[in-house]
Amino acid sequence: MHDKIKAYIDNNKDRFIDELKDLLRIPSVSADPEFKDDVFEAAEFIKLRLEEAGAENVEVCPTAGYPIVYGEKMVDPAKPTVLVYGHYDVQPADPYELWTSPPFEPVIKDGKIYARGACDDKGQMYMHVKAFEFMMKNGSLPCNVKFMIEGEEEVGSANLGTYIRENKEKLKADVILISDTSMLGVENPSITVGLRGLAYLEVEVTGPNRDLHSGVYGGAVANPINILAKMIASLQDDNGKITIPGFYDDVLAVPAKEQEAMKKIPFDLEEYKNHLDIKAIGGEQEFSVYEKTSVRPTLDVNGIWGGYIGEGAKTVLPSKASAKISMRLVPNQQSDKISKLFEAHFKSIAPDTVKVKVTPHHGGEPVVVPVDLIEYQAASKAYETSFGKTPIPVRSGGSIPIVALFEDVLGLKSIMMGFGLDSDAIHSPNESFGVFNFLKGIETIPLFFENYASMKS
Repeated sequence: MHDKIKAYIDNNKDRFIDELKDLLRIPSVSADPEFKDDVFEAAEFIKLRLEEAGAENVEVCPTAGYPIVYGEKMVDPAKPTVLVYGHYDVQPADPYELWTSPPFEPVIKDGKIYARGACDDKGQMYMHVKAFEFMMKNGSLPCNVKFMIEGEEEVGSANLGTYIRENKEKLKADVILISDTSMLGVENPSITVGLRGLAYLEVEVTGPNRDLHSGVYGGAVANPINILAKMIASLQDDNGKITIPGFYDDVLAVPAKEQEAMKKIPFDLEEYKNHLDIKAIGGEQEFSVYEKTSVRPTLDVNGIWGGYIGEGAKTVLPSKASAKISMRLVPNQQSDKISKLFEAHFKSIAPDTVKVKVTPHHGGEPVVVPVDLIEYQAASKAYETSFGKTPIPVRSGGSIPIVALFEDVLGLKSIMMGFGLDSDAIHSPNESFGVFNFLKGIETIPLFFENYASMKS
């Protein structure tokens, strides 16, 4: 089948890329109500393409927020079923001025497609639609497939849990297949076997009941921005350790066998620093960069504001200061517990001169996929065929909260066949996705289906 896949891709690659460009032109930003109509338009786009590819019972399923696109092709109830998950919503493109080309006008430069959502997750999700198209056109779909493509992943998948709980029978499957992660590189393919969890909160520090003149009141009235800055700074010590009491209590040690595997992962520290234009690495000194970004928990300020930030000067002593803070979690940590520990500690370190409010946003639990699963072995074998190399199992520093949700509600493991690269700048200006990676994903996915159906029979 491999030769047929490559020939089909070669004959249709221009069309595949043009279709992806059309999808990328739709600014489906779920976080901004200004783009509400565009998010719905993207859902309709996916519905149409699934129907064209040969999916049946395709529908745009309403939720309390943005819809979920569902489709299926059941070839034989006795055969295994693969549930493909992806999302069609994208991150905001701000700041627009940092893009070298408009974020919703995709362009190809140096072998990459540049646009918001190119890699996360439109490009990677669309690989599955085109891989399915190939299997349908060539009569080579070896097992059942269901699609569940949502429009709220970038805002926490608030309504996905309700949908899957209400449709457990409809979504019944043997494994979930996801492409929303990255790999080490084209020369060193990898499969994600772990994800960090997430606890995301917003904090607000309030001082006086209104903004004040900094000359008249400064020195006597506490400045909420100054205090917030000190409070945030105290959340980590000089070695990068998080100072919240109990934060590390549930962190599991990485098994020795996995630690040895980590050492084999290709990594060039100088290239890493040069790529980011930084002189040194931060964080916990006793851990490697890979460990810091995959198997260790973190705390980061994602945004901070207060007072006057307009043009010119305004000598104001602000009434309030706020920040958004995220904590990446590792296996055995729980987002609710960590959020409560954070809130209790953050309030405890606030001086009497201010009031503190902590508002939890969304979270998700960490996940680890055993490499001895048939599903993982089927994916590994697919990469061996398409890349000519055995993929390295790696843990990702990112979070896909719904992976733990799928396991909890549907009882299914997820295989994360990501084809993006760390250099794709997801969530940042100038996001991109390699044309080679896009086409290689389309090539590899049908091989997974073939292997999985054979190994499960």
